[in-house]
Amino acid sequence: MERPPLAKRLKRFLRYLLVRAALTIVSSLPLGLARMLGAGFGRFAFAVAGGERRKALKSLARAFPEKSDAERHALARASFRHLGMAVFEVGATASMDRQLERLVRWPEEDRRVLETALARGKGVVFVSGHVGNWELLARRVARSGFPSQSIAKETSDPRLTALVERFRAQGGVRSIWRGQEGAARAMLRALKAGEILGLLIDQDTKVQSVFVPFFGELAATPRAAADLALRTGAAAVVGFCQREGEGYRLWMEEVPWQASGDREADAVALTAALSERIEAAIRRAPEQWVWMHQRWKTRPTTPTR
Repeated sequence: MERPPLAKRLKRFLRYLLVRAALTIVSSLPLGLARMLGAGFGRFAFAVAGGERRKALKSLARAFPEKSDAERHALARASFRHLGMAVFEVGATASMDRQLERLVRWPEEDRRVLETALARGKGVVFVSGHVGNWELLARRVARSGFPSQSIAKETSDPRLTALVERFRAQGGVRSIWRGQEGAARAMLRALKAGEILGLLIDQDTKVQSVFVPFFGELAATPRAAADLALRTGAAAVVGFCQREGEGYRLWMEEVPWQASGDREADAVALTAALSERIEAAIRRAPEQWVWMHQRWKTRPTTPTR
């Protein structure tokens, strides 16, 4: 692999130092102070990051054409504020871990969904999105004793990837980096061992995808979750950690599926069902999604005659 130019390497190194320093500072803060600083950072980002703000407003216009410009502007501002708070909350690890069970409420009926799915012994493909606080979702489940691994994309800087991996491992969440050799085998091993395998499928990324409806418009959606469930017989469960009052609440639901013999059609149908649940979670609290992501960037190709 060709080595990046010096300027890019320097930029990545400085970014790594900045992230590491920020984590060091925030990690020891009281949760309330971290949350307050995060909210302020989110408001500041909304004010100065014009490109990201415009992306968020464009996405909101596609998802909620019935809302006024003022309503969509307020939603975009609230989503930046929420994201800032979520990042700083996760960063305040010492304070957050001490009160994780109180901070993240997990009702018995939702816990039972996961326990019932795991009891079948074929593992659980656990699907979520960038909704609420997905890092706390994984941390809460793993620290409750459920064997968990998550599939993630490496950053452009191996040092930053290692930093993220260590941070997640402290919370009991093991990472499978999808670009690394042996990643596919590791996913299958996790499900064969009856573990939870977490995936986020609500973004348009450079992975194998299928087009399914999302807010009334076809969106390229990663198909790995559906393919893994169909191949292994694992249960498909969706879950979200959404802000509620001063804390969060976990929501979980098993998405039933049945193989028809047409693997491609089954993958599309299951991906659509999973994406439908993600959309429902976003509609429940639209300010808690990453609207600055260009969700409908890739368009279906129109066959030529």
